[in-house]
Amino acid sequence: MSKRVGILTGGGDCPGLNAVIRGLLYKATKKYGWEVQGIKYGWKGAVQGITMDINLQNTEDIVREGGTILKSSRTNPYKIEGGVDAVVETMKKLKLDALVAIGGEDTCGVASKLYRDRGINVIGVPKTIDNDLSGTDVTFGFDTCVNIATDLIDNLHTTAKSHERVLVCEVMGRHAGWIASYAGIAGNADYILVPEEEVNVDEMCAVVKKAYECQEYAIVVAAEGARLAGIDVTKNAELDAFGHVQLGGIGERLAKIIEEKTGCETRSTVLGHVQRGGRPSAYDRVLGTRLGCKAADMIEAKEWGKMAAIHGLETVAVPLELAVGSLKTLDMRIHEDSKHFFGANKLHCPA
Repeated sequence: MSKRVGILTGGGDCPGLNAVIRGLLYKATKKYGWEVQGIKYGWKGAVQGITMDINLQNTEDIVREGGTILKSSRTNPYKIEGGVDAVVETMKKLKLDALVAIGGEDTCGVASKLYRDRGINVIGVPKTIDNDLSGTDVTFGFDTCVNIATDLIDNLHTTAKSHERVLVCEVMGRHAGWIASYAGIAGNADYILVPEEEVNVDEMCAVVKKAYECQEYAIVVAAEGARLAGIDVTKNAELDAFGHVQLGGIGERLAKIIEEKTGCETRSTVLGHVQRGGRPSAYDRVLGTRLGCKAADMIEAKEWGKMAAIHGLETVAVPLELAVGSLKTLDMRIHEDSKHFFGANKLHCPA
C-alpha cells in the first residue's frame, strides 16, 4: 500500500535544506513509490494545514539553491492554544502516514514531543548552521556558513591593514562557538571569543594590543553569544516562541571596549543573516542529499521518533530525544589549539 509522507522545514533557513527535500522526495517516490506532500512554513503550516505540491519536476534542480522552497517559520505548536491538536488533525486531513521535520533544536524538539505525547510517526533531519545538535557529527549548513564567514574575514584583513585598525567580526553562535572557532582559525584571527568560555576583558585587550603593535592591525572574531566577565550582551530580553532571548551587539560592545582600553582605532561588523544565505557548498549538498535519502529509509523501516544523522561516513538513525536533549557545544580542544595562533603568538611578534 502506498504511503503519503509530509515534509516541512522549520526555524532559520539554511543552505542544504533543498537538498534534503530533493533527496527524500526522489528516494521516496522512485524507490518506494510513495506520495510526498510539502507543508509550507514549518510547524505553522502543520497547524494551519498550508501545503505545497512537490514533485520530481519542481525539485529537479533545487540541490543547488539555498534557503527552502517550502518556506519556514519559528512557530511552536505547543505555544499555540490547540496547536498540537491542529497538527494531528492536519495529518488526518492530508492522510499522512508519516511526517519528516527538517530543522534544528527547536523544530526537532517539537517533533520529539509529538512522537512522545501523541505517537505521531515522525522522523527528524538535523539542520543548523550552528552545528550544535547532539547525536550527529555535523549538521548540514555549517560547512557553507563557515566558508562564507571565512571569505568575509579574509576581506576584513585588507581593510584593517590599510587603515591600521582593529576590526571585530561578529558571527552567529548563540550557545555554541563552532562557527566562530572554525572561521576564526581559517581566517587567521588574532583573538576568538566563544560562548563556552567567559573572557577576561583585560587579558583579551592585552593580546589584541600586542597583535596590533606587531602588525599594525588586528582581527577579532566573536560569536554572538560570547560572554564577557561582568558584561551583559542581551539585545532584547523578550522571549520568542521557543524561550530564546534576542542576542546581538557583542561586536559593537567589544569594539568600544577594545578602543577604550588599547587606544587602537576599532570598528565592528556583523555578518548576520548573510552567513546562512546563498548557495550551499558541495559538502552540504551531498550531506543534505544523503540525510534526505536516509529519512526515506527510516520511514520504510518505521524508525519513528528518530533523526537521520551522520556518524563518520555512515548515515544512521538516532533517537530524537538524544538529539535535542542537550546542545553539542564546541569541543574546547579546538579552541585551545586556536590560542596558539592568537596575535601575541605570531612569529613576527617579539617575546
